[in-house]
Amino acid sequence: MDGGCSTADGIPEKGINLNIMLTVRDMAQIFGYTTVTTRDSDMSIHDSGVEGIRAQKISDMENRLEIFNKYPNSVCVSIHQNTYTDPQFKGAQMFYSSANSESARLATTLQNLFRENLQPYNDRETKLCGSELYLCHFCNNPAVMAECGFLSNPEEAAMLTDEAYQQKTAFTIFEGINQFLTQDK
Repeated sequence: MDGGCSTADGIPEKGINLNIMLTVRDMAQIFGYTTVTTRDSDMSIHDSGVEGIRAQKISDMENRLEIFNKYPNSVCVSIHQNTYTDPQFKGAQMFYSSANSESARLATTLQNLFRENLQPYNDRETKLCGSELYLCHFCNNPAVMAECGFLSNPEEAAMLTDEAYQQKTAFTIFEGINQFLTQDK
């Protein structure tokens, strides 16, 4: 119900996010990981019978958090695209909460791989968030909100709407999750 931000051409974030996530899921499954997604199609997961957009969004977020917390010893990555009023801004950025001490390490691993694999120009740092990023803040497992790039930047929007680049982005996220899970702590 909430498409998120959009490119200048009106391509909504939600489809890009879903394509990247489905590819990450498929890669993880090929490598033997058990995966759980909050959605696998363009749909909200709010409780049935909930009326009104605000109430549906709250229900959707609560249901997502329940899924995030249902599986102990898991890694949770929420995939998004960024936007800003000034189109010059670009680059992926990982957000994490201090609620789980391992979230910062996951965020740093992902941020470094975006720089190495896709965005050598990217000088963004990982960013600590608070309760405004509900899923990250209240997740019991290591969790990151991965902003893969800026749809408000024309060059980056063109890349992020390209299926081949989405696959490279998905591989970068998968590689980060795999590195995080296999590194000595």
